[in-house]
Amino acid sequence: MGLTSNSIAIVMDAVNNLSDAASSVITIIGTKLARKEADKKHPFGYGRIEYLSAMVISVLVLYAGITAFIESVKKIITPETPDYSPVALIIVAAGVVVKIVLGLYVKSVGKKVNSDSLINSGQDATLDSIISASTLVAAVVYIFFNISLEAWLGAVIALVIIKSGVEMLRDTLSKILGERADAELATAIKKTINTFPEVNGAYDLVLHNYGPDSFNGSVHIEVADTLSAEQIDRLTRKLTAEVYEKNGVILTAVGVYSSKTKDKDAISARKRISEIAHSHEHVMQIHGFYFDKEEKSIRFDLIVSFDAKDRAAVCRQVQAEVQQAFPGYRLEVVLDTDFSEA
Repeated sequence: MGLTSNSIAIVMDAVNNLSDAASSVITIIGTKLARKEADKKHPFGYGRIEYLSAMVISVLVLYAGITAFIESVKKIITPETPDYSPVALIIVAAGVVVKIVLGLYVKSVGKKVNSDSLINSGQDATLDSIISASTLVAAVVYIFFNISLEAWLGAVIALVIIKSGVEMLRDTLSKILGERADAELATAIKKTINTFPEVNGAYDLVLHNYGPDSFNGSVHIEVADTLSAEQIDRLTRKLTAEVYEKNGVILTAVGVYSSKTKDKDAISARKRISEIAHSHEHVMQIHGFYFDKEEKSIRFDLIVSFDAKDRAAVCRQVQAEVQQAFPGYRLEVVLDTDFSEA
């Protein structure tokens, strides 16, 4: 249709539609493979295939955009006169309506099931409807005003497609590289853990993503030093079951920090060190506190925000001030990270 009407805009729209068809096939295959059961070789399942299929779709969109841009520039240099037929315009108009409905539906399903490949396909279909609508506008302008915007419109369409492809590829690669845990999910998990009366705090939460809504993780909890090994075992079993039920996350490891409840020197030292640490702007938290008066030993983890210009410098400053407040003690301060920091 684009070739018979000599319309570069319609041809570019058709090229884009072909890339969409390929993207849809890849999405279907990727979604099916991602649901494959875990096996000996891949014990965490195949959920990350979703990200790979989303990346392939992004590359296809980017390729279509670059190809369209090259062809449009050629037509700008050597323009040709289009010849629109009513049938061609009716087909394009029908395509616009179908793409709008399809794009909105696929995107909504993608958000519902948290599938990047479906979301990308939905965004691409919505973008296509705008592109197809613009070819109609160009045709109307040519028919009534005898002004050909074909090649220029094709170039603009191509740039929009390239921009969309780059953004989709960037977002997908970011997930493959490993983004920080969603702040809302991390907060919800810690809230669940802290509902247990024996838990005095939840720290060092690390989540590993094995596909959309598929997380394994680990966490440290602080409990009183009066709990027995049997009580801690019972607590961690209940805790992991509760987190899975309420938050859908499998905690593969739960570490334990003991909090001294009877050692007045340890309690006093912790309070003083906490005051020193939190007097610094970017210090978010101290935890994993250990104090031994006989061995003259102090240890704790210090979380410094990524907003700090030099996180290591903040840690060194805190360590120096604590050392000054507790001369003679062997001090070990670990610069820690809150992987769910918003």
